[in-house]
Amino acid sequence: MEFLLVALPAVFLTGLSKGGFGGAFGGIAVPLLALSMAPTQAAAVMLPILCVADVVGLRAYYGKWDLANLKIMLPGALVGVTIGALTFHLMNERVIALLIGGIAIAFVVANLLVRAAATPAPIRPKRGLALSTLAGFTSFVSHAGGPPIMMHLLPQQLDKVRYVATVNCFFLLTNAVKLVPYTLLGQFSRDNLLTSLALAPLVPLGVWTGLWLQSRVNHLWFYRIARLGLLGTGIQLIVKNL
Repeated sequence: MEFLLVALPAVFLTGLSKGGFGGAFGGIAVPLLALSMAPTQAAAVMLPILCVADVVGLRAYYGKWDLANLKIMLPGALVGVTIGALTFHLMNERVIALLIGGIAIAFVVANLLVRAAATPAPIRPKRGLALSTLAGFTSFVSHAGGPPIMMHLLPQQLDKVRYVATVNCFFLLTNAVKLVPYTLLGQFSRDNLLTSLALAPLVPLGVWTGLWLQSRVNHLWFYRIARLGLLGTGIQLIVKNL
């Protein structure tokens, strides 16, 4: 029962995030699951579920992503995933979670203090490459790659559909790449895969709910909700790991 109380909302929010809010709530899943199992096991259980959510949400956003951003972000993600795989047995998950939580909160606070973003910021390739590398690394460790990617994309104020499509395409390819090192590192045990399989049917419900909500939220409130989700993720990462 304790596991279900955290697993069901974790999976639903993952689908909701994929369907309509571009990763705003996706980083909550592993911290929630980690309340009832080891963080590494939680990450292993969530990866197949994330891949299912990526595929379910693909149809709604296919071809609507921003190629200019993806050309910068995807190489960074590959580097980050590689670093994560090579240092898997050396990493302190708690320190990494605290770092990402702090960065996420700092970004939201800075955005509130500096409200001069009346005009969209241009793409910054070096910044985007660095943040996507961080996203690839943190995504490999605990599927918490959303905050760095949001920090890269939110200042550009993309159309909400293009924003979600770009985030979803980025993580669809990143999560697919992660399957290889996760398999080689022995993360997909029989128990982990059976747990993922049992939870997967909830993913489409979350994705469809996200799509329904996204079509009914205007541009301004969409970004407010996205930043609120980012703030909530950051706070939870810090509270859980202190």
